[in-house]
Order: sequence, then C-alpha cells, then structure tokens
Amino acid sequence: MASPPLKILISGSGIAASVFATHILLAYPTAQLTIVERAPSLRLTGASVDIRGSAIDIVKRMGLLETIRSNTTREKGVHCVNADGSVAWTLAATGNEDMQSVTSEFEIFRGKLASILIEPVLEKVKLVFDEQVDSFIQRGDGVDVTFTKGKPAESYDLLVAADGVGSRIRGQMLGAPSRDQIRDLGAHAAYFSIPTDLLSGEQWAKWYNAPRGRVVFLRPDPDPRGRTRGYLVNVTTPAQTEMRARLNEALEQGNEAYMTMLEELFEDAGWLAPEVLKGMREGDDFYCSFFAQTRSPKLCDGRVVLLGDAGYATPGIGTSLAITGGYALAGEILRAEGDVGKACKEYEELIVPYIKSQQTSSNPMQYLNPQTEWGILARNTVMRIATGLMLDRAVMTGAAWLGYSERKLAMPEYPWPVQ
Repeated sequence: MASPPLKILISGSGIAASVFATHILLAYPTAQLTIVERAPSLRLTGASVDIRGSAIDIVKRMGLLETIRSNTTREKGVHCVNADGSVAWTLAATGNEDMQSVTSEFEIFRGKLASILIEPVLEKVKLVFDEQVDSFIQRGDGVDVTFTKGKPAESYDLLVAADGVGSRIRGQMLGAPSRDQIRDLGAHAAYFSIPTDLLSGEQWAKWYNAPRGRVVFLRPDPDPRGRTRGYLVNVTTPAQTEMRARLNEALEQGNEAYMTMLEELFEDAGWLAPEVLKGMREGDDFYCSFFAQTRSPKLCDGRVVLLGDAGYATPGIGTSLAITGGYALAGEILRAEGDVGKACKEYEELIVPYIKSQQTSSNPMQYLNPQTEWGILARNTVMRIATGLMLDRAVMTGAAWLGYSERKLAMPEYPWPVQ
C-alpha cells in the first residue's frame, strides 16, 4: 500500500522556505505543504542582498539564474566618500561569480529575490498569513502543532522553523530563550527607499563614515521613478554598552522611536545625512534590525528542524546560506526516501561544518567602520593605496589562479526526478 503524502508545516515564508518548498514539491509532488507567516502578507521589501558560493549553483539548477541576473540592481561597485562628497577610494565589482567583492555579481533587492523564489510554488502550497506557531509536541510519528491565532491545531510529519533570527520554535526546541543563541555583532541598521535620486543617476553605491561609528550607505535603485536605497548604520564596540542598550530599546519600541533616534544621532553626521533623514521620513518601507549571528547548538530535534536565519543567520552571506540550507534539507529528505527524522540528522551533519567555516569569531563591521576621525583617515589611506595599486584585484586574481574560490558546500548528488 502506498505511503500517505508527506505533510509538512513551514513557519515563515522567506527565501529559505521558498527554496525548500520548491525542492520538496519537485521530489514529492503530492506533498501537502502549509506555510504560516506572521505578517499580514508576503514581505517583498528589504535591502540589497546577494548570492554567493553554493547558492549560485542551486539557483542555476532551479533555472532562475538569468531571471535573477536580469533583476539585479546593476550596481558597479562602491565609492567610499569624504564629507565633501569626494571619492576616497573605490572597490569595483569583479565580474567573477567565484571571487566577488562587496558588490556581488548578483546584487538584488531582497523583495525581488523573494518574489522570484516563491512565485513557482504559490499555487502549490497553503499559505496562511497573520499566523504563527504557538507550541508543539512531538510523538513517534508526527508533530502536534498549535497556533497563536485562529488556525486549528494540527499534526504534521515535519515542522520546519524558517521564522528568522528570533525564532520562537528554536527557543522551544532548545528549552532556552531565543536570545541565548544570538551573537550581537554591534551594528544596528535601518533600511528604506528614498523617493529621490541622491546618486544623480550613478550606478555606484556610496559609503560614508562619520565618527562614533555612524555610517551612511546609499545604493542605486534601477526603478525608473528615480529612487535611492538608504542605509543608516550605527556600529558600536563591546564597551559601548549604554549606546547598544539605547539602540536595542528603540528597536523594541518600533519604527517611529527608531527614526526619532536616528534623527538625533545623525543630525550632525555630515555629507548627505540631512537629505537621507528627510528621505527616510518620506519613504514607505522603513525597516530596522541589528546585525547578529544565530549560533544554535543543534539544528534539529526529531521532526523539528531549523532552517536559514532561525538556525544560522550570518550577515553578509545569510541569503546564500538560506538558499543552500533549503536545498540541502529537501535533498536529504529525498535521499532518506521520506524518513524525515533521519533526513534532519543528515542535513545537520552536512551543513553544520559549512556554517562554522563561514561564522568566524572576528567582527569585520568593527574594522571597516572606525569610531574616530583618525581611524577613518587611516582606513581610507590604506584602502586608497591598495585600490590605487590594484592590490585588491591582484589578490583576487592570484587567489583564483591558485584555485581558490568562495567556499561551497560539498553536497551529495541528490536523485532529483527528471523534469
């Protein structure tokens, strides 16, 4: 007698969830997938993200690489600027997908990427908005799940936690507050669209540092209406406990409190800070968060598994890890012939060493964004000499010649059905 179809609940509708759902439905077309999303609709906004390493190979296999390429921001690289707007140094895109610089060959806004990835499965999954998992209890052959709003309790073969850095499910799985698995990297950021073009049509991002760890970062937006993507970042050292506490409190109070605090902190920052603060108020997609790594001691427990930021958020490569994790989890379920408990353990054993190789103990945000005028000057001097002599290109070219490329996960050849 044929086995009943897999019944899977995914908490969160982001990038990791979409990649996982796509591949599960490829392997098991009759699978019953439900996605619960705490937001009232799909979150198709957000800052620029990129695709690196194994994630490039995966989107190629999905047949989406050219679609993604045609929807990139077309950013050419980054100009680091002084307070008068003059260029201190430049770091261009490399044109090499195996050895990318700050600007990726696949620099794309998160909302656009999320839309591209979820569109193929929208009609094949049950998507429930304004809902999230309240609690779960595991038994031998399933997971009983209750919800916070109106959705009735239900049983599933697998519960996938793709509910972000502050994952409620992770906290319940580990029996510890979610905050305990988060490593604060000392950077708080706000992202928003500015309804005017502050870059005068240039396709170069601009990066400006002011003392006290204040960063203004502007990125081009190909929108024909003439817009700019604005980022205001506050970088704090471990010793600046009072400032970190103020920033965290503003985050908890919501967007209005955080915008008010940014207006105070960036009032005298210089360069285009006044125009950026004005644009922040005029935009309609403000979002703020802090930079953090998720360092969970385990990624699965029986039929409950952590995916993407819920298990291993890593600023800079988080999107690529989410794509890679979604693919690997689905692949292991296929390889285990639907034995989800076995598959979750195999997924954990496969991906944990890779995650650890990506999550270093150093904190580049602290080095790249000095706190003092002297530190900013010293960094600019070093970078101007290095980029002027093309040492950045020489290092990348040499590494490529020696066979080095961005780290990739050594995955098994999963037996995907022929499409």
